[in-house]
Amino acid sequence: MKKIGIMTDSHSGILSEEAQRLGIKVLPMPFYIGEKVYREGVDLSRDEFYDMLRKGVDVSTSQPSPTEVMDMWKEMLKEYEEIVYIPLSSALSGSCMTAEAMANEDEFAGKVFVVDNGRVATPMHRSVLDAVEMAEEGYSVVEIKKILEETREK
Repeated sequence: MKKIGIMTDSHSGILSEEAQRLGIKVLPMPFYIGEKVYREGVDLSRDEFYDMLRKGVDVSTSQPSPTEVMDMWKEMLKEYEEIVYIPLSSALSGSCMTAEAMANEDEFAGKVFVVDNGRVATPMHRSVLDAVEMAEEGYSVVEIKKILEETREK
């Protein structure tokens, strides 16, 4: 069993090919176009999404379901002892705070560490790469979380 698994959400901009190369998991974030729910990077390509935006459709975002997040954690814990999860900044979404609450449940306490470093898109992507590098260098999940969250202050 590997020691540390890294997980993020699709707001990091990490596509499936890069995720596979890095050995990380990416949670597809849900969004609405009109009344229909899509999952980023799963149900609609970026090109299709931008085409719809150009046509003037209404788009709104949503949080992933707690079940979807916890199911991914359960799958990862079959392969990893601990997980560093880097979701979208709590300043932009409630999904980070929801994940922090779920990580404190008995099943995940001490195994899943949620990082809230105030990042989105490219800086969030960089945080994921930094987490992968630190895990490879032998940092603990507590150290990775602390370092990534300290960068929020700078």
